[in-house]
Amino acid sequence: MVVPLQNTIRDYAWGSPTALPELLGVQPDGEPQAELWMGAHESAPSVLPNGDTLYDVVSADPAAVLGADTAERFEGRFPFLAKLLAAAQPLSIQAHPSRDQAIDGYARDEAAGIPRDAADRNYKDAWPKPEILIALEPFDALVGFRPLESTVALLDALGPAGFGDLTDLLRNGKLREAFTDFMSRDRDAIRPLVAALGFAVDTYTGEAFALERETISRLCADFPDDPGVLAALLLNRVRLQRFDAVYLPAGNVHAYLRGLGFEVMANSDNVLRGGLTSKHVDVPELVSVVDFEPLADPVLTATTDGVYETGCPYFAVRRVDLDGDERTVDGAGPRIICCVDGTVDAVGKESAVKLSAGQSAFASGTEGPCSLRGSGTAFVVSAR
Repeated sequence: MVVPLQNTIRDYAWGSPTALPELLGVQPDGEPQAELWMGAHESAPSVLPNGDTLYDVVSADPAAVLGADTAERFEGRFPFLAKLLAAAQPLSIQAHPSRDQAIDGYARDEAAGIPRDAADRNYKDAWPKPEILIALEPFDALVGFRPLESTVALLDALGPAGFGDLTDLLRNGKLREAFTDFMSRDRDAIRPLVAALGFAVDTYTGEAFALERETISRLCADFPDDPGVLAALLLNRVRLQRFDAVYLPAGNVHAYLRGLGFEVMANSDNVLRGGLTSKHVDVPELVSVVDFEPLADPVLTATTDGVYETGCPYFAVRRVDLDGDERTVDGAGPRIICCVDGTVDAVGKESAVKLSAGQSAFASGTEGPCSLRGSGTAFVVSAR
């Protein structure tokens, strides 16, 4: 089957009040609209035309909806979640566990008797959460650790008071120690460091590190006693242009800052936070899953046929640009098709769905190939 989806918008405080309404062509109501969810996550599943949720339909007969191979590989669980994400304020400094780490952490939280919906629970499920964010407009983010020599150069240029120990650790290649030290300090110890960093940035007269200085200045003002501000010193500051992407495998420390994007992740709710948030923070657990290998170039672009090559075992993403033509979308497991520009028809064996920007359709794992036609751009997300 190929059917339209009715999706839920999440109103997290960091969301933009205008970006999603403008994409959808509706009047803003003045409230933040952060994420539009497409998929079968139990907390906000998409709704099918008959009123059933995609979560309930998958739970009732996984093989019929996902296809037998996908249902077996992912233990009857829908393998991915797609979102439109609109950030007006920074999201938390965070990382996600690997599959083995998620299994272990989930078992520990279960054994400790922590309720699954508890605010201080780290592992909501036993699955990893690799993700890709594809920009629909200029999108700012902190992604992975910057090469150490670049971070030392930034600190040398700014010269903030009280950062000698951090700089020395980095000069000696001790990134883990530097990150752990500053992220573990209490707010009374962090406040003067953030103030010194903000002063150094605001009084800097050079031209280097313009994006980094812009972000650090904003974070120092908005989060005066948060260690996540110091983490921003260590991470790559990127500005994605339209259809540029970042892929975030297990252990990648990141924070989205501002912009509108299309996001796909494994179907999990495991987030380990370190700062820039009022939610639960567990620095030791975060450090235990972090990959401290510096990332020189975090930006990913699509191949000539629109594929974002991540190697992720949970999902594949392809961008399809149409100019009055038609393209075949191969069928391998369940697919979500999301239009982000223009008008696109998703055509199956017995049905067709007309999509405008912000709308999506679902093709079941038993549907086989379907096609897209029209004038516009759509993302096709499929199971691996």
